[in-house]
Parts: sequence; structure tokens; C-alpha cells
Amino acid sequence: MPSIIPSFEYDIFISYRHKDNKYDGWVTEFVTNLKKELEATFKEDISIYFDTNPHDGLLETHDVDESLKQKLKCLIFIPIISQTYCDPKSFAWKHEFLAFKKTASEDQFGLKVKLANNNVASRVLPIRIHEIDASDQKMLEDELQGKLRAIDFIYHSAGVNRPLTPKDERELNLNKYFYRDQINKVANSVKEITVGLQNAQSMGSDAGEEKQQTAPRRIPFTAELNRRNVLRASLAYILLAVVLWKLTSIGIGLIELPASIQKVVTLLLIIFFPISILMAWLYERSPQGFIRSGSQASQSNPFSPDQKKPLTSNVFILLLLATVIALFSFFPPNMNI
Repeated sequence: MPSIIPSFEYDIFISYRHKDNKYDGWVTEFVTNLKKELEATFKEDISIYFDTNPHDGLLETHDVDESLKQKLKCLIFIPIISQTYCDPKSFAWKHEFLAFKKTASEDQFGLKVKLANNNVASRVLPIRIHEIDASDQKMLEDELQGKLRAIDFIYHSAGVNRPLTPKDERELNLNKYFYRDQINKVANSVKEITVGLQNAQSMGSDAGEEKQQTAPRRIPFTAELNRRNVLRASLAYILLAVVLWKLTSIGIGLIELPASIQKVVTLLLIIFFPISILMAWLYERSPQGFIRSGSQASQSNPFSPDQKKPLTSNVFILLLLATVIALFSFFPPNMNI
């Protein structure tokens, strides 16, 4: 069944980790109940893509089904946020969540849509079934570029963190969530976003303007230099070069090193300057080691800027600056050693 908006494959794409559906089939039951609720909410039939086959375990060297790219051409993306979903190595994260984000940002509507009440909503509609780690939440919010706004299906009591089920009693749940109400919230949110997309489509040129406002813009070159800490790397290298040059000068006077060493050191420092700047532009540290800046792995890198480029941190630069000042204070240029 096609989408209610032409040129789209599905209305809703359900993304989840297969392991979250193994214990009691929670995701399958959720999709079944959501379909029933959507039938009572929409006049039209709403199509849902829900793949029951596992994708976990695929490696980067494996082929990804090309048809999945077409299926991701949908109006609304619903990720089932669990304790295992936010995993950069998983199929759901790499080939569904990140892939939809890129696809939606480039289509006729953009990743965000203006609603009938003039509010703005994302076409990513998260369903949260577990309280997740702070690092996972930050990873999600970095990708969504804003606070995580999820509809929760969490049963919470002392020592318990599991998905809410239709049989759970509201009074025993510390969150007071009622499964039927949460399903209804999802259906209403889907309708709100869908109506917003239909309005944007009917407005024609205004929809194109909305897409332009919400689609990612090309980062200016100077801003990219700053983001990759290239300018700070240049400053750190210059300070380090001054320290090495001064130490060489002191060594020539103290232990009578050949004067030609000063020229060799100066030449090497000049040669390695552009190489160091190129490395600062291309690479950054991550939990997996050094990776290319701007790559897909870089987008989900949890390291802070100082961790990504430790030699450009304020502490390192201040330490170099203090060393330069100390060397020139104790060994001024006109001092005879």
C-alpha cells in the first residue's frame, strides 16, 4: 500500500533492534496495536513498513539491501529507543536512523515540518521503551539537533526498567503511563505530522521554502576550520616550534652543539608545519582510535573537542605558552651562555 502522499513509499517506517523483540514480541504487538489505532484516527489507510527479519550482525563490508533505501523514503520514521538502540555499530542505527535523517533532510519537505498550529515537529517520532544512559541520550540529541522528545512506553518501579505492556496497571507504574493512552498519543502525533506535510505539499512553493529552512546548510570553510580545531592546531604547532628552536639554541651554547643543527631544526620545523595542519584537518581521536573528521563515524563520535584533538586543548596551549615565556625569561636572546 503506497503512502498517502505521492512519491513516498510508506507513511511510517518502524526502526528497532531485533533483540528488543525477542523476549515477548513487544515491538510486533506495538505495531499491531498502532495499526488499529491509526484506522480509528485516519480516514485514509496508513501504510507501515515493519521488517520482522533481523539485521544485527551485518558488517560494513556486507552488502545492504538496496530496496531498504527505497523503503526509507517515508513520511515519518519511528525508532524504538531501547537500552541497545543507540549503538553506532548496529544496522538500525547506521542504515536506518542515520540513513533516514540524511534522506529526509534532502527530500521535498526536509527533516522538520510546520504543524497546523504553527509549531514545528521532527519527522523522527521516537518511542522510548527504556530509561537510557546519559551518553545514549546525548548521542540521540546530537543527531536530532535538539532535546529528545519521545513518547514513553516505560514501566518503572523500584529496580525495574522495562517496556510498558497492555496488561500493566497504571497505579503500580511510578510513571502512571497507561498503554492505551500512549498508543493514542502516537497515532495523534502521526496525524499531526502527516497533516502538516499535506499542508506543506498543497502550499507548493512555500513547502520548498520550508525545506530550505530545515535542510542542513553547507558549513562555511572558516567555520569548518574552527570546528576541526585547525587554527588552534596551528597556534600549538608554532608555540611548540618556538620551544624546540629555543632549546636547540640553548643546547648550542651549553653543550657546544654544531651551529648547523639550528638550521636543520629550523628547516624540519618549516617542513612539518603544513603536514601537521593537514593531519589536524583530516583526523580526530575516537573510542575506536583515529578516524577521518567529517566521516559517518565522526558524526557519532562521543568524544569532546578536547578529547578529539588533545594537542589543541587550552591546557596544552597554555603549557606551551608558559614554557616559551620561561625559556625567553631565563635565556634571553642576547645572553651569552
